Amino acid sequence: MARDDEVNRATIAELLKRAAREFGDVTYTVSPSDRMTYAEAEERSALVARWLLTQHVGKGCPVGLFFTSGVEWTVWWLAVSRIGAVAVPLSTLYPPAELARVLRLADVQVLVAPPEILGVDIPDKLEAALPGLDHQSRALIQLTATPFLRDIVLTGPSERSWATRWQREDTSPVDQALLDAVESEVSPADVALMIHTSGSTALPKGVVHTHGTVVRQTSQWVQMLQASNGGAAMPVVLCAMPVFWIGGILAAAGALHAPATVLTVPRHDPGPALDLIERERATGYVGWPAFIQQLRGDPSFGERDLSRAPLLRDGPADIAMIDSPLGHPIHRTMTETAGGWAATEKRIVDGDGAVVPVGEIGELWIRGTGVMAGYNKRERSEVFDPDGWFHTGDQVYELPDDPRLFYVGRDTEMIKAAGSNVSPREVEAVIEEFPDVAHCLVVGIDHPTRGEEVVAVVVPAGGDVDAADLDRRTRDQLSRYKVPTTWFTARLDELPLFPTGKPDRRALRNKMTAGVLGRRL
Repeated sequence: MARDDEVNRATIAELLKRAAREFGDVTYTVSPSDRMTYAEAEERSALVARWLLTQHVGKGCPVGLFFTSGVEWTVWWLAVSRIGAVAVPLSTLYPPAELARVLRLADVQVLVAPPEILGVDIPDKLEAALPGLDHQSRALIQLTATPFLRDIVLTGPSERSWATRWQREDTSPVDQALLDAVESEVSPADVALMIHTSGSTALPKGVVHTHGTVVRQTSQWVQMLQASNGGAAMPVVLCAMPVFWIGGILAAAGALHAPATVLTVPRHDPGPALDLIERERATGYVGWPAFIQQLRGDPSFGERDLSRAPLLRDGPADIAMIDSPLGHPIHRTMTETAGGWAATEKRIVDGDGAVVPVGEIGELWIRGTGVMAGYNKRERSEVFDPDGWFHTGDQVYELPDDPRLFYVGRDTEMIKAAGSNVSPREVEAVIEEFPDVAHCLVVGIDHPTRGEEVVAVVVPAGGDVDAADLDRRTRDQLSRYKVPTTWFTARLDELPLFPTGKPDRRALRNKMTAGVLGRRL
């Protein structure tokens, strides 16, 4: 109980200091080109934090972090968090117009970026995103398109007049005593993070989290890894979820609670990821199933030493499917809006808001200290109902005497076939168990008499697949109305995905309807 109370009252800086003190010599994070222990993370982030204070960055200041996953991002995220500023991770996949839009929506005041990301010249990209930037002066940027943006910090050489240069060798006139005083004024109630949702909405929503919420959301992260990756005492995991969305951030914060090494790669490239997994003797993996399939499809996969990560070789593509009795994945509790259930109250309801019996599917509602503070620039009444519940739109169920929650799909994903609800995830889980199928996506396509028909796109594991044979095997395991009536084959790289790796089902439906996806069986 004492440990739980400590976590409930902690800030990110306090977690970091405890980690550095108790297991400082353990490797905290590794990228293909850099590595950092917990003690080094505390030391390097303190240097950056003290420098940020000289740049008039302080509590509540939105700081955009424009990095790929890696050690450098971790240092800047920790530094921003230590002084009470608000970290705003920015997707390196944004085109210039979208980058400018999010900078404006988040009221970013200081933007930090390296001069080059994966071969892209970042000063050029920023000038494309922000017309008029090339005529601005450093530390006093004035652009009506991003009216709060005042400074852009580059972490490497640049000749741009608007760029403030930061170097790792920089020293700060701010001493450690002042940093300690600043950190002592940061509380668990202060906003720590604003992360923008990915998906098909017209504008990304800025999900706001406090220090307390981030800490509580991630308090069981290491235990979750130990349970899902074979019980390794000290997890060493590849996190293929990017740091500009919630998955990568949860890994970075979760590993502050207990010793765990987080391996990161700047892009979804199977070869370098497998190199890192093998070199660092990884025990597991967290990420989307599509990337697992890419790893397994790499020509070198069979020759790799993955002896410490047996589930990566032999487990299901989605670790949430481990020991799933009815074929639905375990709900990923740590999402953009809510964390582990230890700090979150949940309710499963029908369309009228009445609680459904155990075993029945309903919409998940959540509230409590593990839930986001809200959406940026949204009234609380626009986000939560009068009783404080957030309506997630997730369709879930529970089983008797089982503490887990099982995920069926989103309200918008459910297929209505001849009056019956069909979960795409359930159908996909069955078909992906077939040895000749490497990957499967299922969607509903408009049908003149049935409302929608169930359509499957399969990526063969090698060789051809036969629609009649797939149909027969699927019927052996699913009710007739859930069995796809139409089958397509496609290559993995033809499947439309969001940058997170999640399937873009709307784009998939559009491609099918237009006849531009794969081959119909």
